[in-house]
Amino acid sequence: MGDYGEYITQYGLCPSWALSLGYGGVAAGAVLSNWGSAWGTWKAGVSLLNTGIRHPGSVMKNVIPIVMAGVIGIYGLIIAVILGGNIPSPTVGTGENIYSIYTGMAHLCAGLCCGLSGLAAGGCIGIIGDYGVRSVGYRSSNISVIFSTDKSGFEDGGDEGSSGDENKLFVGMLIMLIFSEALALYGLIVALIVSQHVYPCGAE
Repeated sequence: MGDYGEYITQYGLCPSWALSLGYGGVAAGAVLSNWGSAWGTWKAGVSLLNTGIRHPGSVMKNVIPIVMAGVIGIYGLIIAVILGGNIPSPTVGTGENIYSIYTGMAHLCAGLCCGLSGLAAGGCIGIIGDYGVRSVGYRSSNISVIFSTDKSGFEDGGDEGSSGDENKLFVGMLIMLIFSEALALYGLIVALIVSQHVYPCGAE
């Protein structure tokens, strides 16, 4: 029974291909999070540049969606570094693997939790930033996107008539961006918890 138990542990619970599961989690966490970060930066950045042509003064304030999208890539970096540091190399000389399927699946799921959450959050931030930056820019420039007979905001020909509405739009956009960013943070928290589930080979 001793030899059979050792065989099951070595080749059943801890095969050599179990390492690919762990490194798959590392890749999923890093790549998908960076994908979401790039997606959000692209969508919000295009709108920011387009709005900056009409109203350059709002560029620095509306750069917040791009900053928040960039943070998502950091979440993927954090989980990738943690998972990569917890994947042991095979024993030198004997080539014995001490990394189990259980640990590999836990690391794979942790990477997917963080990566997919970051991808969804990045897309959400990008789309909200796209429309939000354009709307704030339109209001700052006194450009109406709908037909209206109310000309009270255009009497001065400047930004003073629309400053209140512009601030309300900006605050609303900021709240939506914060809750979108929280989606990636939730995925990171779950990934950190799941990554702590470990079953080392040879454990009694």
